[in-house]
Amino acid sequence: MGRQGNTAWVWAVVASILLGATSRVEALDLVFPAPAEVTASRSESAATQRLPTGPFADGALPSIVLEGSVALRAFRLPLDGASTLELMRGLRTQLEAAGHETLFDCETDACGGFDFRYGMDVLPEPDMHVSLGDFRYLLARKAGRHVAVMVSRAGETAFVQITEVGTETAMAAPKPAPLPLAVAEPASPPASGLIARIEAGEAEVLEDLVFSSGSSVLAEGDYASLSQLAAWLTADPARKIVLVGHTDASGGLKENINLSRLRAESVRQVLLSSKNVRADQVVAEGVGYLSPRVSNLTEEGRQKNRRVEVMVTSTALLAP
Repeated sequence: MGRQGNTAWVWAVVASILLGATSRVEALDLVFPAPAEVTASRSESAATQRLPTGPFADGALPSIVLEGSVALRAFRLPLDGASTLELMRGLRTQLEAAGHETLFDCETDACGGFDFRYGMDVLPEPDMHVSLGDFRYLLARKAGRHVAVMVSRAGETAFVQITEVGTETAMAAPKPAPLPLAVAEPASPPASGLIARIEAGEAEVLEDLVFSSGSSVLAEGDYASLSQLAAWLTADPARKIVLVGHTDASGGLKENINLSRLRAESVRQVLLSSKNVRADQVVAEGVGYLSPRVSNLTEEGRQKNRRVEVMVTSTALLAP
């Protein structure tokens, strides 16, 4: 952001405070450094919401579970050369000026990367985009309300999600929310290779899957990875996974996000129709070309980036 952009941002924050921080910020009428479009929203008058209170580590995401009114809003705005850090600083300044106490904040790797992002309740793409290489999270509290802010970007476009939970009770003691852990059971296949890695909390690429460029259809074949996943899932209905589709960098972002989700869904349908896996055990998502593992400048690299990854989201450990 240039000097004029910085000045405008500072004066916008000052103006919001001088014009009545309590009334404006209490309604979370936060000031952005550029015109912001509301892309999606969700609200409930009485619901339960889980908010991260620490980084993903040792297979768990520390969280607080709150009950009360819940509202989620997603915004999109131009960055104009600014960084996600500058954007988050401005929002944090306004929250703190209105009396909110910051409980936790982190950025990308310090948050826990992939596992942190997929352990959060995030409004769906393309309305709310979270880049796995550049995002920031903030949790703040004021009497009777918690506010969580997620900031990310795609090129020169910023994405912001604000989650508000209104409660009448004090914050519950933070407790870990176990995510990708598992308990070995006699009926399960041996914990080796793919299964061992996902049970250890890793996001694992299903290397044997084949997609052509621009196609969402999984090529015909007998894929060992899907047979292993199916055996592991059918051994215990409490086990759940998310399939995350990825594309190469050919084409636009919106089209690639849709294509990557369709690829993940194609794999999901094979598990359901051919492997007898229950529908509620598998979720399909897509992030397009936003998380490449190698360069897209060669055909070999583009082939590697056209992939589907799997991670565990629930296991027998979560069962009562």
